[in-house]
Amino acid sequence: MTDLRQPASRRAVLPTDSLAVPTTVLVGNPRRESRTLTVARHLTGALRTGLADFGVHLADPHLVDLAELGPDLPSRLIAGTAGNTPLEQVLARVRSPGLLVVVSPTFKGSYTGLLKLFLDMLPREGLRPGTVAVPVMTAGWAQHRFVPDAQLRPLLVELGAVVPVRGLAVLEEEFGDLESAVAGWTEAAVPVLAAVLHSCRPPAPLSPHLAEPAPVP
Repeated sequence: MTDLRQPASRRAVLPTDSLAVPTTVLVGNPRRESRTLTVARHLTGALRTGLADFGVHLADPHLVDLAELGPDLPSRLIAGTAGNTPLEQVLARVRSPGLLVVVSPTFKGSYTGLLKLFLDMLPREGLRPGTVAVPVMTAGWAQHRFVPDAQLRPLLVELGAVVPVRGLAVLEEEFGDLESAVAGWTEAAVPVLAAVLHSCRPPAPLSPHLAEPAPVP
């Protein structure tokens, strides 16, 4: 794993108390055990390591691999009802506030239809407030490095997510050394993500003593 620690002079000034963040990884490759899934796992591990230096602890990531759900998606979309309880639970999980890492291969210059099919099932209000999303795509050509920001970022913003960092593209030629492929991006993205995740943290409840009004003489 890449050492993402930075000299103290380069670190953002953030609260010292640890912040636990629910984390969901959504993979939109229709193939099981895909290289896209491998990239998603590696990047999530790098983010956990880097964010820990900023007092942000990512909870154990909840993986949503659409290759496992593929057969259920068309029938759910056609029916338009909450008939598939396991699928509804997955949709609720993806909507939950926290860090959402969305990873898709590049198909014809965009994300997969499977990913779009799944996201189309979200309610009108889409993702809940407090969702911080990271767009990630794998691609075969250097010309597709722009696709995460040009295609996937607008979709996540439309659904209501905060997308504070540029998207990450990992080319097929970089699959053999994922540590190097994500290191530069992670070094730049981690401080920004940490600051945004801290800002999305709900305020702590007031102490009962502080909440009581002062007696009036």
